[in-house]
Amino acid sequence: MSLGSSAIEPAIPSGIPCWVELACSDEAVTQNFYSSLFGWEYELRRDPATPTGRYSIASLAGVPVGGMYRSAAGALPGWNVHLAVVHTDSTAEWVESLGGQLTLGPIEIPGRGSILHAMDPSGAQVVFWEPPVDWEFAAGVPNTFSGADLNTHDGEAADNFYCRLFNYTSQQIGDGVTVDYTAWHVDQIPVLYRYVMGPEYTADTPPHWMVYFEVDPARGADAAAGQALMLGGSVVIQPYDTAFGRVAILADPDGAVFAVIDHSVVLEEVGRAEVDDPYDD
Repeated sequence: MSLGSSAIEPAIPSGIPCWVELACSDEAVTQNFYSSLFGWEYELRRDPATPTGRYSIASLAGVPVGGMYRSAAGALPGWNVHLAVVHTDSTAEWVESLGGQLTLGPIEIPGRGSILHAMDPSGAQVVFWEPPVDWEFAAGVPNTFSGADLNTHDGEAADNFYCRLFNYTSQQIGDGVTVDYTAWHVDQIPVLYRYVMGPEYTADTPPHWMVYFEVDPARGADAAAGQALMLGGSVVIQPYDTAFGRVAILADPDGAVFAVIDHSVVLEEVGRAEVDDPYDD
């Protein structure tokens, strides 16, 4: 089985998602869940940035799809997005000048470039990665990364930080009032989305990234949600249709939340408020 060359991003422009990573409390259980759900395999690496010094590279047909490591005691499990940068050192200076807070690094990862962990001004954790020239990251095919939303309570702070840091242009695709959902573009191509959390979230929900994984249309989001349940995970939000595809919000056995999306099933000519609010009765 081969993903094909189209699934591998070569030189990655700044601001483009170049990796996804999962912090978990039980590596064996978590790896088994995603292996069964997405067909991933794992290779253990050394990593000075993790609490244990261990890091597992997940791959599909030999192409890396993301990372996994055991989180520090007391830390919440969850997925995070890594954004490509040219230099982590200069990015660190920009992050602080734009009101962000550095939390780790820059740190050199053997054979994998340099990383920088930070908290953006809206309170969300984010990782910036200076990848090596031979970087591989599978995306845009079934069982790999499809996209990500930054869910926050402060859309203005998030827009100001990321759009100035990466020269994104932003486009409001909600109505801006009942649904504040914005696309961030590089060269007129949407690369990330920012959502101001609505009443479906409690006020104390921390800002976070929602990572989406693509599922094969022959399988569909509903079947993926059912399988996640059988594997010990849970369905946070039942499958629903959007203008981007049919989506289900799931959680793995560790409680880390993620989404699956079937891009073949889309709603057309529907307002954003209707599309993005699965709680709207």
